Amino acid sequence: MEKKGFVAIFEHFAGLVTKATGSSTAFLIAFLTIVVWLITGPIFHYSDTWQLIINTGTTIITFLMVFLIQKSQNKDSMAIQLKLNELIASHNKASNRLLNIEDLSEKELITLHRYYGVLVEKAKRDRKVTESHSVEEAEERHQEKMQDQAGRNNRKKHGH
Repeated sequence: MEKKGFVAIFEHFAGLVTKATGSSTAFLIAFLTIVVWLITGPIFHYSDTWQLIINTGTTIITFLMVFLIQKSQNKDSMAIQLKLNELIASHNKASNRLLNIEDLSEKELITLHRYYGVLVEKAKRDRKVTESHSVEEAEERHQEKMQDQAGRNNRKKHGH
């Protein structure tokens, strides 16, 4: 079997298992398994083997499910990011710098988060909470303020 075929089959299988294990039926089967295990406790005199059966089964299932859940979350996350990228790219006032923002370092994300925090505070002060601003607009305004400040400092320095 070629590699692409195997990957496609695995993708399909993983998708089916993800849907199946997230169903009410799967929960009911798991619940009934525990009930049957509890009922059989007195029959097997609560032996080490009786305990080992449930411990081994749940450990194996948990181990496999961790990877399956992570795979599913990665796929969902990528799909959401692509949808958000499409929205950003299609809006002419949105900052294209935010495309693929998930690839930035944590330090860069924190810096952007703080920057947007400043935008929120500006919107609150302006009492224009429905008005939206891009990073570029905020940067332009910041540069204008810095130039105004430099002009005031120059006038003070020269006694005007």
